[in-house]
Amino acid sequence: MKNKLTTEQSSVYNNLEKMSTFDLLSNMNAEDKTVPLAIERAIPSIEKLIDVIHQKMSNGGRLFYIGAGTSGRLGVLDASECPPTYGVSDGLVIGLIAGGDVALRKAVENAEDDTTLAWADLQKHNINENDVLIGIAASGTTPYVIGGVKSCRENNIVTGCITCNESAPLSAEVDYPIELIVGPEFVTGSTRMKAGTAQKLTLNMISTTVMIKLGRVKGNKMVDMQLSNKKLVNRGVRMIMAELGVDEETANSLLFKHKNVRKVIEAHK
Repeated sequence: MKNKLTTEQSSVYNNLEKMSTFDLLSNMNAEDKTVPLAIERAIPSIEKLIDVIHQKMSNGGRLFYIGAGTSGRLGVLDASECPPTYGVSDGLVIGLIAGGDVALRKAVENAEDDTTLAWADLQKHNINENDVLIGIAASGTTPYVIGGVKSCRENNIVTGCITCNESAPLSAEVDYPIELIVGPEFVTGSTRMKAGTAQKLTLNMISTTVMIKLGRVKGNKMVDMQLSNKKLVNRGVRMIMAELGVDEETANSLLFKHKNVRKVIEAHK
């Protein structure tokens, strides 16, 4: 099996400990440059999954991510950034990691090897056939993730995956597989590197595109963002100034009144 997994193949570089700092950085950067090309090849697959997510969420459904280790953390990260960025509820995009939230900071032994744990985690959120589940696993072999997507398919829930191996076992268990073939890692098997970068970029593409299609962006602005700090308030003021052609004092007053950039624009255009 390991010989078939490109994520486990030996690095094309060797004697890393003998390289200079400059060479280490240059070689890692050279490998990182291949990641967007791998994603480009997968865009048709990403498109198909996004379209079904949009359809489900337009009808009241939710998006779930499950994963273990780096993959799980990336899913939780993407989910956690949707509410402040697009003003959606915390329960619209949900990220779950094997071992629970404690695993975000510290590895939880054997959690990813349990094939029943993901379904138990998902049931706590009452996942149902209105929702979509994306399983994230660089290797495409993680039992936690495979068990979760299999249970979802058995319950008529649409499934997708993001993996970095061709024809991975996980891909065979989902409706919409995405395979990002980035090749061997700079440090052999360290999938937090190229594989993790590819997963992160793809998650950005999925959530951003879905939110745009759901109407959470106007022009190119995050008009529904939560105004949770001074930087974001100032950004909101600038948006209003540009959109309505008013001065800073007026824009600030309007934002203070309506508490939301979209509401200001809709009320005064």
